[in-house]
Amino acid sequence: MGLLDKLRGEFVDIVEWLDDSRDTVVWRFPRYQNEIRMGAKLVVRESQTAVFVNEGQIADTFGPGTYTLQTQNLPILTTLKGWKYGFDSPWKAEVYFVNTRQFTDLKWGTQNPVIVRDPEFGAVRLRAFGGYAVRVVDAPKLLRELVGTDPQFRTEEVQEFLRQLIVGHLGSALATARVPVLDLAAQQVAIGATLAGVLTQELAPVGIQVPRFVIENISMPPEVEEALDRRTSMGVVGDLDRYTRFQAANALTDAANNSGGAGEGFGLGLGMAAGQRVAGALAPTPPPVPTPAGPPPLPAQGQWFVGVGGQQQGPYDLAGLAGQLAAGTLTRATLVWRVGMAQWAPAGEVAELGSVFAATPPPLPPQA
Repeated sequence: MGLLDKLRGEFVDIVEWLDDSRDTVVWRFPRYQNEIRMGAKLVVRESQTAVFVNEGQIADTFGPGTYTLQTQNLPILTTLKGWKYGFDSPWKAEVYFVNTRQFTDLKWGTQNPVIVRDPEFGAVRLRAFGGYAVRVVDAPKLLRELVGTDPQFRTEEVQEFLRQLIVGHLGSALATARVPVLDLAAQQVAIGATLAGVLTQELAPVGIQVPRFVIENISMPPEVEEALDRRTSMGVVGDLDRYTRFQAANALTDAANNSGGAGEGFGLGLGMAAGQRVAGALAPTPPPVPTPAGPPPLPAQGQWFVGVGGQQQGPYDLAGLAGQLAAGTLTRATLVWRVGMAQWAPAGEVAELGSVFAATPPPLPPQA
């Protein structure tokens, strides 16, 4: 190595940065005590900004392009170093390359639910998650406020700060949107655009912009979602009477799965009655038949089942129950059931059977 080659090694001839990562925001050019030669080449690629720092002070900034470094295109650094009249000499300065492309792989989510007031459900706890993109729009501000002297500033160093900022504004964004909870899914894009503007304004002092903010999902607590599912099911069923019959058919299945003689007897009796009713409800409706003039027929009376000695008897109509009462088989403590009741109940506690017991005096009190 000749003397000229050795001296050439003491100087930096090309200042550039080839980014091989996906998360580096700022990278400091490693000069390792080398001095930058006057006339050296500065290569700034698309989506990059180069910032020169001299003794802690931010000097000149360069956008995309290739530059020959001279005192003419380093006016601030020339002033800081006291160069005059284009004085040509090697010099030392820190060069930071700032990545100005969009960083799109950032995620956010609410660790704790956000409470909002809904006009239909009242106070509701909501959780949300999604993604967002950031980009640097003012490199000097970013260096002053966040980077400092960090030689390699990555997105992970600012991601938690951004997540906290997002969650802090999410509640007010949902509240000021005045959108009912059930309509939030249709307004997620609009709310995301609003939040992007709010966050960009909030991050302007540090030179960061949020060009895109995505809300992937807004969810409610599981118990609220279950209640909404039940409400939706009722809306789908529509006819309450048909829904009751459908529930009776489900009860039939549950009773048939229970082991034991009583459960099997109950399942059998309920299956015969409820199954016939469900089959009749789901069967095609026959065409209407002309009826002769006169009063309509009397409505059919309910069919009652009676539990005697652990066995199911029936079905009986009200007249049949009166006969069982006269025979002593039915008392006020006897368990009865009909379609539509949730469970067996003592006959004396069923309001519909009051007429059956009306003509029967209660038992005499014990004689002294």
